[in-house]
Amino acid sequence: MSQYVGRLGRRSPVAAPRLRLHRRPRRIAMLSVHTSPLHQPGTGDAGGMNVYIVELAQRLAAINIEVEIFTRATTGALPPTVELAPGVLVRHVDAGPYEGLAKEELPAQLCAFTHGVMQAWAGHRPGHYDLVHSHYWLSGHVGWLAAQRWGVPLVHAMHTMAAVKNASLADGDTPEPAARVIGETQIVAASDRLIANTGEEAAELVRHYDADPAKVAVVHPGVNLERFRPADGRAAARARLGLPQDALIPLFAGRIQPLKAPDVLLRAVAHLLGERPELRSRIVVPVVGGPSGSGLAKPEGLQKLAARLGIADVVRFRPPVGQEQLADWFRAASLLVMPSYSESFGLVAIEAQAAGTPVLAAAVGGLPVAVQDGDTGRLVEGHDPAAYARVLADFADDPDLTPRMGDAAARHARGFGWSAAAAATAEVYTAAVQAHRRRVRSAHG
Repeated sequence: MSQYVGRLGRRSPVAAPRLRLHRRPRRIAMLSVHTSPLHQPGTGDAGGMNVYIVELAQRLAAINIEVEIFTRATTGALPPTVELAPGVLVRHVDAGPYEGLAKEELPAQLCAFTHGVMQAWAGHRPGHYDLVHSHYWLSGHVGWLAAQRWGVPLVHAMHTMAAVKNASLADGDTPEPAARVIGETQIVAASDRLIANTGEEAAELVRHYDADPAKVAVVHPGVNLERFRPADGRAAARARLGLPQDALIPLFAGRIQPLKAPDVLLRAVAHLLGERPELRSRIVVPVVGGPSGSGLAKPEGLQKLAARLGIADVVRFRPPVGQEQLADWFRAASLLVMPSYSESFGLVAIEAQAAGTPVLAAAVGGLPVAVQDGDTGRLVEGHDPAAYARVLADFADDPDLTPRMGDAAARHARGFGWSAAAAATAEVYTAAVQAHRRRVRSAHG
């Protein structure tokens, strides 16, 4: 589940010996500046990273690594601290106005956020935190300063990278600013260890940011296998959600923004119905999620596109839902469609497969790791709606395709449990602590 990336293009196992158990961190400060682990995924900037942080923190606590998550307060009604689970504490930091602050405006609030983190630390005895784990580049800058001030190692997870996103922008999407690229480059240099979701992401860190390959560890994200499972099957899930039993149901679930390319699914459905009008009576296209990022500029753009394409009658827009109901949407679907332009991993793809549903996805980022092409789903090169329409037609014409691929998908997803991801992350922490102590001893002669 975890491996270190050696020279670019080659991967080698962790070279350093594993430390004794008592050298593993006892308590870590986890930083998530721009999105709270308490927020509903699929709303605003909340998405896979929220799920990642919540699940990872809980599994780390289960192996006796306490986690304190610092995040920006977005309402005055929030208590300063919330116990998310035994051993997992969420700390709300006042930094800027509670509401109406876009993610792009948050760099100006990093000083205030850092001040709040330092205030919390000042109330503890020295050595309270053994390590800082920051998520996304905004948190990385706070983590950089905190780790130096506390004399502890910094582990950073990018989740997404500006250089990678800018290399594959969707039409109408806004490029990431140069300031972010510079900021990410600084964080890469400052970190003791970098966690990448896939080997490709690790290579991108080296290629775009000149990361030291010896500091990059690959840890695949996990999936909550108790929540996302086939359960009582597709028919029961469709009955609960009021969906027709015999329909072809290609599902989109996620944030509505150009990067995620929900428009490609709608255009593919329009293309399919243009060629196969007889399918209109037995296709339902649920779009589950809310506008986010550059999609906020046109929150009803997707609904208008469905109307222009003449498919508004088969598309059902639904707001973001909790994890339990999301699992039901996955079970009910014939397939999940992810035509994204960029995905560091594609956590939703693993969740859908764990629920027994195949995935049709763009062959980008970590999706070729998450989806086994031809076995647990289908991968498409590029974003031509006609290519996606051809796969939808295959599922429409072969009613056995969904259950056959769905069974393989569920088996594949069982290899991505969060407990394994947490154990691998703990190994990275241990290696970071060891490397940091060696560096400190060397600096002091």
